[in-house]
Amino acid sequence: MAILPWLLLIPLLSAVLLVLLPRAKPQAAAYVSFVLSLIPLAMVAWMIAAFDSAKGADWQFQFNYAWLPSFGVSFALGVDGISLWLVALTAFLTPIAILGSFNYIKQRQPEFYAWLLMLHAGMLGVFCARDLLLFYLCFEFTLIPMFFVIGIWGGSERRKAAGKFFLFTFAGSVLTLVSLVAIAIMNYQHNGILTFDMQQLYAFGQSGQIGVGLQYLLLAGLMVGFAVKVPLFPVHTWLPLAHTEAPTAGSVILAGVLLKLGTYGMLRFALPLLPQAAQTFSPFIAGICIIGIIYGALVSWVQQDMKKLIAYSSVSHLGFCVLGMFALTQQGITGSVLYMINHGLSTGALFLVVGMIYERYHTRDMNQLSGLARRLPALGFFAVFFVMSSVALPGLNGFVSEFMVLLGTFVSGTKGTQGGFLGPWFAAAAATGVILGAVYLLYWAGRVVYGPLHEPAHEDDEHAHTPVKDLNFREWCVLLPVAVVVVVLGVYPKPVLVCLEKPVLEVQRAALTPLPDAAKPSVDSKIELPR
Repeated sequence: MAILPWLLLIPLLSAVLLVLLPRAKPQAAAYVSFVLSLIPLAMVAWMIAAFDSAKGADWQFQFNYAWLPSFGVSFALGVDGISLWLVALTAFLTPIAILGSFNYIKQRQPEFYAWLLMLHAGMLGVFCARDLLLFYLCFEFTLIPMFFVIGIWGGSERRKAAGKFFLFTFAGSVLTLVSLVAIAIMNYQHNGILTFDMQQLYAFGQSGQIGVGLQYLLLAGLMVGFAVKVPLFPVHTWLPLAHTEAPTAGSVILAGVLLKLGTYGMLRFALPLLPQAAQTFSPFIAGICIIGIIYGALVSWVQQDMKKLIAYSSVSHLGFCVLGMFALTQQGITGSVLYMINHGLSTGALFLVVGMIYERYHTRDMNQLSGLARRLPALGFFAVFFVMSSVALPGLNGFVSEFMVLLGTFVSGTKGTQGGFLGPWFAAAAATGVILGAVYLLYWAGRVVYGPLHEPAHEDDEHAHTPVKDLNFREWCVLLPVAVVVVVLGVYPKPVLVCLEKPVLEVQRAALTPLPDAAKPSVDSKIELPR
C-alpha cells in the first residue's frame, strides 16, 4: 500500500480545501483543519502498528517514482526506525497546535490553518524522503509556510522576525545544497551513475573514495545549514525573535518539529556520508555544543519574557541533542534521537502553556505575573508538570534521553567502548547545563506559578472586573494528550528504544568507517560535472 504519498498529499489537499471554504464562516476553518489533521495522525498510528522493529534499519512502506530520471532524481519515500518516530511527533503535534489556536487567531483563519497544513506536509516530506534532492526541496519548502505564519499572524515585530528567520535559514541551506550535490557528482565520477538515492550515496561515502581534506570542506557546508536550523551557538540569534513574535501554534511547531530538521539532517547526512570528517571534528562540534548548553541556560536565567526564556532554553537543550550524536556511541546516538522527540513534546507544551497565559492576561512579562496557581490551579499544574519534564525529572520523558546522552558522551572514547572521541570531561561540562536548566526553569515556575497572587490590570475597562477562568474543555484536550505521552515515554520507552536499536547501530557503524590506508581517493582535489 502506497501510504506515504497519501500522508504527504492529504495535508496539501486539506490546505487547498480550507482556502476554498466560504468566507462567510471563517471560524469553520479551525474545526475543519483540526479534523483533517487527524487523518495523517491515524495513518501514522497504523504505520507504527504495522512497522517491523526487527527490520528497523531498513526502509519500510517504500514508494518510488522516477521523477527526473535523466538527473537521477526520484520521488522516493520510506521510513526506518528513526524517521518513523519523528513522523509520529509531527503528526501528533500538528493537531495539538491547531486546537490550541482556536481563540488566538482572530483574522484570516482559513489562510492561517492552510499554511499550517502545508507546513505539516513539508515536515513529513523531510522525514520520509529517501532522495537527497527531495529531502532538500522539502527542507526548504518548510521555510515558506513558517515565514507567512510569523509574518502575518505574529507580534508587533513580526516582519523583522519572519525576514530574519527566512534569511538565516535559507542562506545556510545553500551551502548544504552545494555539499549534497557535490557528493552526488563525485559518486557519478567514481561509479558512472548519477543518483541522489541515499543508500547508494551512503555506500559511496563509506568507501573511502572521498579524500579526507575534501570531506572537511563538505562537512563544513553541511553543518552550516543544519547548525543554523537547529540552531547551534553562535548561529542561534534568529531563534529568540522568531519564537517571541510567532503565534502560539508557530512557536509549538517551530520548537517541536522544525528545529529537529537540522539535527535529523546531521544524523542522516553528516555522519554516514562524511565519516572521517565527523570523527575528526567531533570534539570541536561537541565543544560548541557545550558552549551553547551553558550559554543558553545562563541567558534563559535572566529573561523576563516567558517566551524568550523557553526560546533560549531550546538553544541549551538542543546542544545536548547534537552532543549525543557526535559522541558516536550507541547510547549517545540513541539518546540524541530520543532527545529530538522529547524536546519537541516538552518545549512545545511549555509554549502552549505560555500561550494560554497570554490569552488571559495579554502579557508574557514575568514581572507582572505571580501566584497563578491560586487563580488557575489546572494551568499551574500543567506548567509545573512540563517544567519537570524539561528538567529531566526521573519518571518523565526528559530523563531517559538526557541520561543516555550524558552516558554516551561519558563512555565515548573510553577503553572497552566501541567508538567515540569525547569522554568524561565533555560529559562533566555538559552536566552543568542540567543543573542550570533546573535553576532557570524552576525559577520561572516558582516566580510565575507560586508566590503571592499578582495579576496585571486589564486595559479594557469592560473586562476590568471579569475573573480570569481556568482551563476550559478545549484546553484540557490540548494539554492532557501531551502530558500522557510524556509520562508513557518516561515510564516505558522500550517500544521506541527497540525500534531505534538497529538503525542507530547502522548509523554508528557508518560514522566510524575508517579510511583505508591503501586506498587513494579517486576524487579529492577536483570535482567534474557530468556531461
